[in-house]
Amino acid sequence: MSFLATSQEAESSLSREAPQLCRQFMLSEIQVATQNFDESMVIGRGGFGKVYKGNINNGTSLLKVAIKRLDLDSNQGEVEFWVEVKMLSKLAHCHLVSLIGYCNDEQEMILVYEYMSHGSLEDHLHKRGIFLSWMRRLKICIGAARGLDYLHTGTGIKHGIIHRDVKSSNILLHNSWAAKISDFGLSKICPKDQPSTHVDTFVKGTFGYLDPNYFETGKLTRKSDVYAFGVVLFEILSGKRAVDTSIDEEQWGLARWAQDSVNEGRLKQIVDPTIRGRISPKCLKEFARIAHRCLHSHPKQRPTMFEVVVGLEFVLALQQKANLKLQPADMATVVRNVTMSLYPSSTLNSSVGLPDLKSINTYLDTVGGEDRILCRFDFDTVNVATENFSEANEISHSSYYEMYKGRLQNGRDIAIVISSIYSKINKEYMNEVSILVQVEHENLFQLLGYCIDGTKLFLIYEFAPYASLGSLLSDPMCTLLDWNKRYKILLAVAKVLVYLHKHAPIRITHRDLNPNSVLLDESLDPKLSGFGVARSFVINETEVDLHETMWSEYIEPEYLNHGHLSTKVDVFNFGMMVLETVIRPSSTTGFANYEMLLKSYVERNLLEGTLLDIIDPRINVDSNMITRFIEIALLCTQTEAHAIDRPTMEEVVDMILGNSSPTLLLKTIQARTIIDNEIIDYEIQSTDLSDTGEVEDFISELSPR
Repeated sequence: MSFLATSQEAESSLSREAPQLCRQFMLSEIQVATQNFDESMVIGRGGFGKVYKGNINNGTSLLKVAIKRLDLDSNQGEVEFWVEVKMLSKLAHCHLVSLIGYCNDEQEMILVYEYMSHGSLEDHLHKRGIFLSWMRRLKICIGAARGLDYLHTGTGIKHGIIHRDVKSSNILLHNSWAAKISDFGLSKICPKDQPSTHVDTFVKGTFGYLDPNYFETGKLTRKSDVYAFGVVLFEILSGKRAVDTSIDEEQWGLARWAQDSVNEGRLKQIVDPTIRGRISPKCLKEFARIAHRCLHSHPKQRPTMFEVVVGLEFVLALQQKANLKLQPADMATVVRNVTMSLYPSSTLNSSVGLPDLKSINTYLDTVGGEDRILCRFDFDTVNVATENFSEANEISHSSYYEMYKGRLQNGRDIAIVISSIYSKINKEYMNEVSILVQVEHENLFQLLGYCIDGTKLFLIYEFAPYASLGSLLSDPMCTLLDWNKRYKILLAVAKVLVYLHKHAPIRITHRDLNPNSVLLDESLDPKLSGFGVARSFVINETEVDLHETMWSEYIEPEYLNHGHLSTKVDVFNFGMMVLETVIRPSSTTGFANYEMLLKSYVERNLLEGTLLDIIDPRINVDSNMITRFIEIALLCTQTEAHAIDRPTMEEVVDMILGNSSPTLLLKTIQARTIIDNEIIDYEIQSTDLSDTGEVEDFISELSPR
């Protein structure tokens, strides 16, 4: 029996089996998720059709998904649809995109995938204003190679899989930047134990990535995927498309041009200018050797995908070793020294120490972490994005800055903050830059780049189009924030604080966490912003003395009294934010000792059993859940004498998820309630709320009406 017959039988058998791991959706569910296929929900287009973003009900929560709808005019159809469904229902790997479900309703054929928040590799390589560092490119290469190796040899079914359409647009990027292979509509199965055996089939694929040997003979092997991946490697290295009209030679495309450049010793000219100088010579040479081998004219001389993975991991190790030699100092120390060199004066009102234009340029051009550097935008790009800074695009302004919304040519919405480089608050902007360029998390407000025009500094951020948590909480007419949304927001903020305190490249204390620093996008997903007064720690530091003026929504007692700064300051602020998120809104923010008064008021109602009387009436949730969150908040806001007993943000996340209980821990502080209240009473006497009537007025403002 020929292998072709075996392959066809296996594929036929696979197509008869019902999907095991994915769900069949009703068309009505898809229509709700995409707002009836509204154009505003489109996030991409391909040979199959349009791709929409949406939210699908997943038990008790909403799951963000990507929804691919077959276009009736597409050259793909039912065969490719069912191949994708059947194959992905059998596959499970961290570097393959997950198929959540499908819809087959009359003429509608729809695939539902996990949502890839960073889009495709193609987007990041070829769209203006998006930057990928060399280290990130290497890690993406390794992830994609692992995914292909799994398809070829490790799928766990009887037959391996040849993808047949490997290209940068089919490599998607998770919010963690993990690479995931997608689009299996053209895939073919083959025996796992016969790497040289081929499948005779009609030639399909994408020009520029297509294996010449497969094109000429119609014989498809795993090595055809290897060839296409070699094109992707040179695409990643050069920043050029697989078919690039800027290559001013009579070439078939990037593959031939790159091969000729390597053969002629012109390796450096291949490298993308945005990463030139950031690749060690040994690393560049080895990476190009692997890519060149993948493009060998004889398939048997090409490496297997396993060999490619091993080779790329060696390249990564070479680059990491080179980076260590170039950056011996701890990154937190580097950032601190650079910022201090620009701003030797710690007093914002001082006219001494303001940086000159050259210093700002030098700093912004070089600041960065292992995986990111800032993208420098030209003024024309910013001007076009904001429609000449039209009044309609102005978000806010003050005597120190202006903020506009805008849209880049690639369709990405942005926010632009404009200030003079000689502004008194420019120190805060530079501090924010030095921190945001080194951290990355799906719930952090992302800094994209900058522009300098004359003496004006433009900082370009992603756009969170909705509002701040604070503005929605304080609006008595707003009904958007039900309990599920508030829960999701608080959990996300807690997780991003865990990242900043423990997992970021530098340890960071935010110092100004409050509802107004939590921005919300169109899905009400939170983005933590406001890093102007944040501070970075050396990794082994737990506390620093930092005596300086800080304008903050809340004033932590140990910082106010002694200037002691630690991550427990953020824990205190998080606890206060929880209270403000669940307690009936009031207009008392800003009163002296507001934090301690509000905490005491909530604690008293908790102990007296009247807690539900002071909860925001817009919240409809089980009383046990509310009590748990109040207990978490009280644990977080313990006074200076007991600050060491505050939980870490990791422990807070566990308590929010219900993995541990705050009740037992709370008993420790309930015994101190009377003592703490006596301290608060004493503090009240020491403030401008010394009059008993004023205190009563203050408490009445907090009390339910």
